[in-house]
Amino acid sequence: MTTQSPDSAPLLSAAQVASFRRDGALVVRGAFADWIDTIAQGIADNVREPGPYAAENMPAGAPGRFFDDYCNWTRIPAIEHVVRQSPAARLAAEAMGSHEAQFFHDHVLVKDAGTAMATPWHQDSPYYFVEGEQTVSMWIPVDPVREATLRMIAGSHRWPRPVLPVRWATDADFYADGGDFLPVPDPDSDASLHVLEWALEPGDAVLFDYRTVHGARGNPAGLPRRVLSLRWLGDDARYVERPGRTSPPYPGHAMVAGQRLRTDWFPIIPF
Repeated sequence: MTTQSPDSAPLLSAAQVASFRRDGALVVRGAFADWIDTIAQGIADNVREPGPYAAENMPAGAPGRFFDDYCNWTRIPAIEHVVRQSPAARLAAEAMGSHEAQFFHDHVLVKDAGTAMATPWHQDSPYYFVEGEQTVSMWIPVDPVREATLRMIAGSHRWPRPVLPVRWATDADFYADGGDFLPVPDPDSDASLHVLEWALEPGDAVLFDYRTVHGARGNPAGLPRRVLSLRWLGDDARYVERPGRTSPPYPGHAMVAGQRLRTDWFPIIPF
């Protein structure tokens, strides 16, 4: 079991933890203020040397660039340093109410200035081969973010069924077998849905449950929107089967339904 020392002050207040559990999302100001340069270096290294899962998500001929890539932390020292040495693991455990913080994967997302493409509304959980009540993703920008900030549908982590996962570049169904999914929501046309969004400064972090429906507008600003997202698992997270290749896929993992994810691939990070 990994726990903080008794004399360590919590990073999150009881009210913040309660709002995270109620809404499925929370903003933490300045959580990574001391790590901005390191995160920016990691993002730059990833963009310069993309991994096998890198994607360019813009339709052909559309202006701008929407780059994303994931699962590169073991080959990019700056990202690994953030995973292992920053407050991320402790922050994750507190938000999840978990004794341990198991690292799932990193995700770099870059929208260049003038990129009109929105990030589609989606949940992360249907793409993943893991489920649990204790999950958290940290969305950490290294640029000021206004129009292109993350948008979250409050309480959607408690919806009875998952939202249909789609492919970002084409809007096609992610799995050949669509399964029993809810249609992708349009909260801008549905007044019953409450959207949370925050203007962000470099080093702020938005924390959200894997099941929370989220998206983002395009980036009309004159600056890029560079983000590192870190995905964490808590004590109750377990491997599940999906109707097709997951994202990330992690081929050859050899896990079976109901297992905790193997710790040699997905380490528990001390804090």
